Amino acid sequence: MSFDPNSLLNPVLTAIKPSGIRKLFDIANSMEGVISLGIGEPDFPTPWHIRDAGIRSLEGSRTQYTSNAGMIELRRSISEYLQRRFSLEYNPDSNILVTVGGSEAIDLCMRALLIPGDEVIIPFPSFVCYAPIAELCGAKVVPIYMKAEDNFKLTATDLKNAITDKTKLLVLPFPNNPTGAIMDRQDLEAIADVLRDTNIAVLSDEIYAELNYTEEGHVSIAQIDGMKERTILANGFSKAYSMTGWRMGYLCAASAFVKQFTKLHQYAIMCAPTTSQYAAIEAIRYGDEDVANMRKEYNYRRRFIVDGFNKLGLTCFEPQGAFYCFPCIKSTGLTSDEFCQKLLYDKKVALVPGTAFGDNAEGFIRVSYAYSIEHIKIALDKIKEWLSNE
Repeated sequence: MSFDPNSLLNPVLTAIKPSGIRKLFDIANSMEGVISLGIGEPDFPTPWHIRDAGIRSLEGSRTQYTSNAGMIELRRSISEYLQRRFSLEYNPDSNILVTVGGSEAIDLCMRALLIPGDEVIIPFPSFVCYAPIAELCGAKVVPIYMKAEDNFKLTATDLKNAITDKTKLLVLPFPNNPTGAIMDRQDLEAIADVLRDTNIAVLSDEIYAELNYTEEGHVSIAQIDGMKERTILANGFSKAYSMTGWRMGYLCAASAFVKQFTKLHQYAIMCAPTTSQYAAIEAIRYGDEDVANMRKEYNYRRRFIVDGFNKLGLTCFEPQGAFYCFPCIKSTGLTSDEFCQKLLYDKKVALVPGTAFGDNAEGFIRVSYAYSIEHIKIALDKIKEWLSNE
């Protein structure tokens, strides 16, 4: 018998499709002169004082393992930050775990909670990782398809209709990638009313919490009465502080959750990168002004790009969070994949088809404005020229 590696692989994993975000960009990377509005990564460098903190940690030979849960100084700083910004109280000794990016926080939550036969409710369109991780745990994904007419929000009615006696977890991905939609306090209170008499946990992915352009600002479901104990709050440093490559995240939850998350993290990861933890302490203690300046610039770009797409006849609802807009391209008669592929080959502009984020996102495209105004102007001009010739 010959060795066959394919026969040994987890069939659930092999059946999962690769990320739809990467598919188009693998093509774009093989082309020269491509203008991209596709990747969800800040174009700002990590602020110097944060980089300097990381450098100083290396110069001081602080390169050993830290506590599995993360440096206590960092956990205390996260606790103080959440109290200062969102009036949330988490004990740094028992309610906070430092992770390798927000992605590990999501993975830990699902692997610790979900077993075969469980159901996890995921609103779509949303970030690409939730459903594959849930499926690898043997759980059944129950989709809720959010609608443009509801401003891509999760409604209490849709949630109530999706719940069964097998529902264990609700993913709450707001501010939302790819739509830029948010949930305000009134929206979250309606969701809380549905959940209060259930034994359902909430994974609240708040990686874009600082990128909210409303007067009220970000509201976490953990702030709503009766929701904190059931909420696993996942956040990180990548988007707010422009620290994507530092791979720094954290989760906050009841101690019963965190104890088991830490055990899984201990065996799989050991601890988050030490150098990055020192940089994160500097960011979260002294980076408020950096965040405010970047948010101000994103807000300017947001208004510019939404106005630009509406003028092109590609209707775009107003995103109020993150750094994405989600124009409707149904008027072109093309599918999302056709639109993005033709635009890439014809004009060398790379965007992401909406279908990368869920089947109900057909007819939409995701456009990132984590790029300079000059970059955005060039892309919009090329799209305008391309549409006039279609």
